[in-house]
Amino acid sequence: MTVLDDFRLDGRVALVTGAARGLGQGIALGLAEAGANVAALDILPLDETREAISTQGRRCHTLNFVLRGTNAAQARKIIDESVEALGRLDILVNNAGLIRRSAAFEFGEEDWEEVISVNLSSAFYFSQAVARHFVEESKGGKIINLASVLSFQGGLLVPSYAASKAGLANLTRALSNEWASQGINVNAIAPSYFSTEMTVALRGDEERADELLGRIPAGRWGEPEDLKGAVVFLASNAADYVHGATLPVDGGWLGR
Repeated sequence: MTVLDDFRLDGRVALVTGAARGLGQGIALGLAEAGANVAALDILPLDETREAISTQGRRCHTLNFVLRGTNAAQARKIIDESVEALGRLDILVNNAGLIRRSAAFEFGEEDWEEVISVNLSSAFYFSQAVARHFVEESKGGKIINLASVLSFQGGLLVPSYAASKAGLANLTRALSNEWASQGINVNAIAPSYFSTEMTVALRGDEERADELLGRIPAGRWGEPEDLKGAVVFLASNAADYVHGATLPVDGGWLGR
């Protein structure tokens, strides 16, 4: 065996939330390319994701589910369904997320509660459920959360998003402290500004887009494919001694 073999995910199964498009779809495909079968969850149709994964010769089980208001029982049901459909579960990627933009004075209760529920609460319940599964099966596993550069910064006009992503980074550290000794790796990835549906408004604002691109040393928006290497690393044996980390994939944004 060589170090490159440590990055292979052959025979493993990953559950990816928010996998219908954007970052989640790119992550799901990257895991499949590394050898994993994938349970893909989203409120949106997952036909495109399933087809892309199948093209890699991997199995894909799709789950249509609304994450807002997710509780512990629902999370466990999704974990159990993924195991039943694909035979096992080794990796969880909490990718699903929402953003709502408004000045804090006008920020509505519904927008606040929805973003916190999807971005933070559902990630905790899914992590709790999959960790219990790992322990019941007497094996370790990998949990990867999608944080953000706004886990470190406040941003503008996105109070609930910034709060949820900061909370997710610290939740990553808290869970890793409890579960590392049981062979469960909990880590996070922090993207910056990527070409997805979530940034359409920003990229469509010429002045704001130029301002953001001027801050990114790489000089371009991130693409979903840019996350593949980071997620495969954190999901693989190569990251067995990595616990509680938040890995920026940001084109150098945080270095400025």
